[in-house]
Amino acid sequence: MSGELPVAGSLSALPLGLFGSMTLGLSMGLTACTVTCLPFLGTWALGRGRGHDLAMRDTWLFLGGRVLAYGLLGLLAGWMGARLAGWLSGGIGHLAIGLASCLAGGVLIYQLLRSAQPRTADAATSARPLQFHRQRPSAGMSAGCRRPSSGARLPPFLLGLSLSLTPCAPLGWLLGICSLSGSALAGAGHGLAFGLGAAVTPLLLLVPLFGTLGARLLSGRAWLHRWLTGGAGAVLMVLGIRRLLLI
Repeated sequence: MSGELPVAGSLSALPLGLFGSMTLGLSMGLTACTVTCLPFLGTWALGRGRGHDLAMRDTWLFLGGRVLAYGLLGLLAGWMGARLAGWLSGGIGHLAIGLASCLAGGVLIYQLLRSAQPRTADAATSARPLQFHRQRPSAGMSAGCRRPSSGARLPPFLLGLSLSLTPCAPLGWLLGICSLSGSALAGAGHGLAFGLGAAVTPLLLLVPLFGTLGARLLSGRAWLHRWLTGGAGAVLMVLGIRRLLLI
C-alpha cells in the first residue's frame, strides 16, 4: 500500500505499550504484509526450486530483515520525531524495494548461468582417462544445479529490510507512537515489538509451499530449470523496475 504516512498527533492521549505495538504489527502481518510481500518472496522461492527447508530458511531471513528494519525505524522515529515519516514518504521505500528486487532477480539469473558451466567443462574433459570418483547431487537438487551459495541468503534478507519501508497506515501509527515516546531506545523497543508481531504471517506457510512446488516441477525435468529460474529472475527484475519507476 502506498501513500502518505499518517502521523497520529492525538496519540499522546493513547498510551500504547509494547503489547499494543506488537498487536498492531500482528494485524499487519496477518493481512497486508502477505499481500505485499508474497509476489517478491514467493517468486524467489519458486525460482530457486530448492524445496521446503531452504524456502523456510529464506522466509526466516526475510522476517529477520523486517524485524531489524522496524527496530531501526522505531529508533530513528524516537530520535528524529515526525520528520522520519516525511522522509519515508519521499520515495526511499520504492528505491530500496526496487534495488532489492532487482538484486534478487540478478542472483537467480547469475546462478542459472553458473549452472551451465559444469556441462561445458564435462564436454571439454570427455577425452581424459576415466576417473573413479563421482559427485552425487544432493537430495532435492535437480541435475546440473549447484549447491546454494552463501550469497543467496542476502536477497531475502534485503527484501525483508526494504519491504518494511513501504508507506502504509500501520507503519505511520508505529512511527507516531515512537516519535511521541521521546526516546530513541523506547522507539526501538516499539519497533522491535511491532516487527515481532508482523513476523506472525501466513508467509511462513505459503513460501515453503512455493519452494516445494518449484522442487517438484524441477524433479526429473532438467530442461525446465532454465525456464523456471530465468522466468522468476525476470519477474523479480520487472517488479523492481516497476518500483523504481514510482519514485
